[in-house]
Amino acid sequence: MTPPSYFESFDARQMLADYPVGDAFVARYTGMSRDELFALQNQRFATLMRRGWQIPFYQRLWGAKGIEPGDIRSLEDIVLLPVYDKTDLMASVAARPPFGDFAGLADDPARPPVIFHTTSGTTGRPQPLLFGPKGREVTNLLVGRMYRWQGMGHRDVVQSVYGHGMINGGHYVREAVTHFTNALFLSAGTGIETRSTAQVALMADFGVTALVGFVDYIRKLSDVARAEGLADRIAIKMICGHLGSDDRSAIESAWGGAKAFDWYGVGDTGAIAGEGPERDGLYVWEDAQYLELLDVDSATPVAPGGLGDMVVTCLFKDDIAPCIRFNTHDVTQELTGTNATGMAFKRIAGFKGRSDNMVKLRGINVFPHAIGALIENRADLTGEFVCHLTRDATGREDMRVTLETRGGSDAGELSAMLRKGLGVEVVVALVGPGETAGVTQVEVRQKPIRLIDERSA
Repeated sequence: MTPPSYFESFDARQMLADYPVGDAFVARYTGMSRDELFALQNQRFATLMRRGWQIPFYQRLWGAKGIEPGDIRSLEDIVLLPVYDKTDLMASVAARPPFGDFAGLADDPARPPVIFHTTSGTTGRPQPLLFGPKGREVTNLLVGRMYRWQGMGHRDVVQSVYGHGMINGGHYVREAVTHFTNALFLSAGTGIETRSTAQVALMADFGVTALVGFVDYIRKLSDVARAEGLADRIAIKMICGHLGSDDRSAIESAWGGAKAFDWYGVGDTGAIAGEGPERDGLYVWEDAQYLELLDVDSATPVAPGGLGDMVVTCLFKDDIAPCIRFNTHDVTQELTGTNATGMAFKRIAGFKGRSDNMVKLRGINVFPHAIGALIENRADLTGEFVCHLTRDATGREDMRVTLETRGGSDAGELSAMLRKGLGVEVVVALVGPGETAGVTQVEVRQKPIRLIDERSA
């Protein structure tokens, strides 16, 4: 039997009808009632659960809790299912190498194509990321939908600084732009794939108007453009990255007033939420993603406005590697009140930090990521930083925050500012521009290292 090609494996027209983009997206979900949206989610959840029960990983996970198929009758029953995280996926890989048993890969020569990537593996063995054609294209579509809603169009030339290789980011963002927008796409990649001076030359030579990627490196490129004398030849109008708690005005100013948009997603799920044209919070793509915010300690739902772990169920991923109550360990909060677009979807505040990277310093919960927002609007600092946690012989714990300064900074004043923002005293060390790069690896990593915990060393 001849196996189907990628585009024979799913109905692309039906996908666009189910998950609209452009004007059709705005028309579908503006003014839709929450009841109507829930009915749509519930229908897709039923299909997803049928697929989930075919997967050994879920059979084992749910069976261990005594759950049977008839116990989960609707999306309202999802709270009965246990959450899982990367640790559980890697245990599956260890027990059943090399792919684990969570993807539902059929040992059939006629099976549809499978897209395979991995996580970066910087903290251990890389995690497999697998997608079927339908699941892959919906993840692409959600990013393309977001870019178009934010204003990306056929006149735009988009430069991506997401990495390639085995990791997913650069590949699926390229697919998102080329499949679901009419913009031209430059896959520059990280600073190790295309050196920084060449990156800014590409922007000048090809009239790049939009930058996408992690803002740490996008911010660094603005300094490179000025150093190379190319800033006047580059007219960036749009930046779409992962702002989190960073100060968007700083990245916009660095690129001459470009409009910066925030979004959030992880490798397992694809895009979960993104800002719209009004930039009044990140809209959760609720036709495709069911998002729960659970207390970090108790795993119970948080009150509206409370901080919680993002636990995600991909309502569309019912072919390969279904994702049902995946705990990202990324923390955010729901935004309450009326939104500015009339969209039916809930909104979140964006990435606030990682619960598994949150540290207790002298009894205070500290998110190192939050330091970026406290320092980024200062002209004397580059915005680059790294934290070192230490414990001395007496058991006292300290955090040293190394900041890059352009000159004229006062360590004592900065220490007081961080104490006010973080709620705990820290020690500030100052270094020159670029001197933290060897530790943070900002030019080569998708997510720079911001915390080094030396307390157990």
